Amino acid sequence: MSTSKSGVTYADAGVDIDAGNALVEKIKPAAKKTSRPGVMAGLGGFGALFDLKAAGYTDPVLVAATDGVGTKLRIAIDTGKLDTIGIDLVAMCVNDLVCQGAEPLFFLDYFATGKLDVEAASEIISGIAEGCARSGAALIGGETAEMPGMYHGGDFDLAGFAVGAMERGADLPRDVAQGDVILGLASDGVHSNGYSLVRKVIQLSGLDWASDAPFADGSLGDSLLAPTRLYVVQCLSAIKAGGVHALAHITGGGLTENLPRVLPEGLGAEIDLNAWDLPPVFRWLGEGGGLAEAELLKTFNAGIGMCLVVAPDRAETIEALLAEAGERTFRIGRVGQGEGVRYSGTLL
Repeated sequence: MSTSKSGVTYADAGVDIDAGNALVEKIKPAAKKTSRPGVMAGLGGFGALFDLKAAGYTDPVLVAATDGVGTKLRIAIDTGKLDTIGIDLVAMCVNDLVCQGAEPLFFLDYFATGKLDVEAASEIISGIAEGCARSGAALIGGETAEMPGMYHGGDFDLAGFAVGAMERGADLPRDVAQGDVILGLASDGVHSNGYSLVRKVIQLSGLDWASDAPFADGSLGDSLLAPTRLYVVQCLSAIKAGGVHALAHITGGGLTENLPRVLPEGLGAEIDLNAWDLPPVFRWLGEGGGLAEAELLKTFNAGIGMCLVVAPDRAETIEALLAEAGERTFRIGRVGQGEGVRYSGTLL
């Protein structure tokens, strides 16, 4: 009589389906907290449903955005501080959506790793849920991919997908004109762009993530993981108040490349670099890396995370509204003739 041998299993190949199921159950309460009008089903289905009519729209146009957080992930992985990287992921997507004039409605995430650590993944996705809650978006689905052989040593990758809506005819930018005022909203640090250069500067400095931050209290790793600021609720309120002609999320490319994206042909931005103080983290990066001012302005947000282009007669009202919402706002320039961005003053 012969004895049969057990066949190889998916778990033997490094994929634990039970761990994936456990993660879904663990994150359901966090996702539920993000529910909003329009959500039709919870996590676990093959697709996620959303009712635009229930969300209050009559003639909606959908707007979609996708993004990641770049090599900022490296710091989160190396330090094991995973509670805020999900906020970054949401912010990078929904801050783009609002620039089109859209309200974020729902969000889906993609999380890929070599071996699923349920506790670590839960911490990351709880951060995603927190970002969704702060921006009024529902976390209605996602994908967790366990991919042995593709990611090693606790490495993982994140991507996000946000969908928003606006009523037809409410899209931005529109009516941008010479003389419009450019308001800059303060950033909360480096946000989620330029981290390959950040890591290069740290390498040159001889510091590591556990070192005291030269520009703030706490460790260098913790300071650089300050999450991307969410501007959605504040900007939607400003749009509703009237007079906002355009918004620009200051991400990769800085003020230099992002402001021209929302200006019509023949018009440019005139920016006064003396209108705000360069935050200490950027001064440290600039001095530590020997960066030219132009390089700093093209790589980082330099302390301005979002710009609003507004009608001159509405600027004061919008400034007051944003201040009441907790934003630090600066009049950083105006729209003028010509194209691109022209700087006056100095940051460094």
